[in-house]
Formats: sequence, C-alpha cells, structure tokens
Amino acid sequence: MKIEKLTDSKIRIILDIDDLAKKNIDVHSLIKNNEGTQKFFKKILKEAQKEVGFDVEDAKLIIEAFISTEGFFILTFTKIANDFKEKKHTLPKVKRKSDNDTSSTSVYMFDSFDEFCSFCTYLNNSNLGNLKKFAKTNSLYEYESKYFLTFSEIDKDFKDISLFYIAICEFAKLVSNSSCFYSKLVEYGKPIFKNNAIEHGINFFETNIH
Repeated sequence: MKIEKLTDSKIRIILDIDDLAKKNIDVHSLIKNNEGTQKFFKKILKEAQKEVGFDVEDAKLIIEAFISTEGFFILTFTKIANDFKEKKHTLPKVKRKSDNDTSSTSVYMFDSFDEFCSFCTYLNNSNLGNLKKFAKTNSLYEYESKYFLTFSEIDKDFKDISLFYIAICEFAKLVSNSSCFYSKLVEYGKPIFKNNAIEHGINFFETNIH
C-alpha cells in the first residue's frame, strides 16, 4: 500500500490485489456501503494520519475509487470542512482510471483453464450486463502453459467497465504492453476460442457440471 499526500485536504492511496488480500478485503465489497467497508476506510485513514499527517477530525470526506488498467485499486480521500459528527461519507464511486490509457486492446493472464472458467461463471452470475458490448472480440489463447484472454476494440464508454476491471483482477493479471503481447499470441499462441471466449467458457463450465 502506498499513501500519497496530494494537498492538505486530499490524499491518494494505491493498493494492489495482494494488499487487499492481506487485509482480507474483497475488492467487490469496496463499492458497497457496509460495515466492513467503513472499518477498512477507518483503518487506512489511521495509517494515513500516521504516515502523512492526514487528519479527518471535524471534516466530511468525499471518497473516489478507481481501478487502473495495471490492476491497482486507487482511493482518493478529499476533506470538506464541516461538522464531522454527522459522519457522512459519500459512497465511493468506482471509475476506471484513464490516465495514459490509449490502448483499445487488453490481455489478461490466467494460471489455468479452470481459473478462466471460474471467471466466466462469476460473470454469468453477476449483474455486469451484456459484455458483448464491452469489446468487439474476446479470444482465449494458450501460451507457455498459461491461458490469455484478449479483448480488442474495447468500448471505453461501456457502462459497467469499472466493475468489469475490478472483477477480472480477482482472477487474472493484466499483461503489460498488451498490444505487443497480443501480436505474439496471434503468431505463437494456440487459439482455444477465437471469439466469444467468455460465452464459450460459460457454456463449457455448465456442460461439464451436468
């Protein structure tokens, strides 16, 4: 976990998936207004007070949450001078961080085919919406005993894009320089599903449990 003091009234906290796992935090729960989320926020705010002197006493907080394409979960806390006794914290709005994000291709690495199927099953049971609108194509390749899910021509205005990036980071790792690696997969990888990989993954899992 990294804590950055941006101004006297604003800090940024950067966490990766391992940080959240060590704190027994489910990344999906951070977008819900529940007791576990509030405890987590209070704990990291205490750490921020120790490290950078960010004191939230007698202030309300605006909380923004971002998921970066590199798989980092980024929280920004902004103080607003007010009566802190109200204890009103805005529910974090999860957004996808778009800084330096110009690529319309993403590649995610799964350790096994079962992990890919688990991700597909999660999507099938979630309310993420129609992922056919997320990207023009999604393909699955096997390469060096790993499985790679690729997305091309991503619609960055897809309404559930932030939740999708949060979800996939629970199951897979984003490959850096995805556009270049995608070309390598096309040339050297073994295609498992050339298109509609997620739909095929859902069907594969359902077929094999009956």
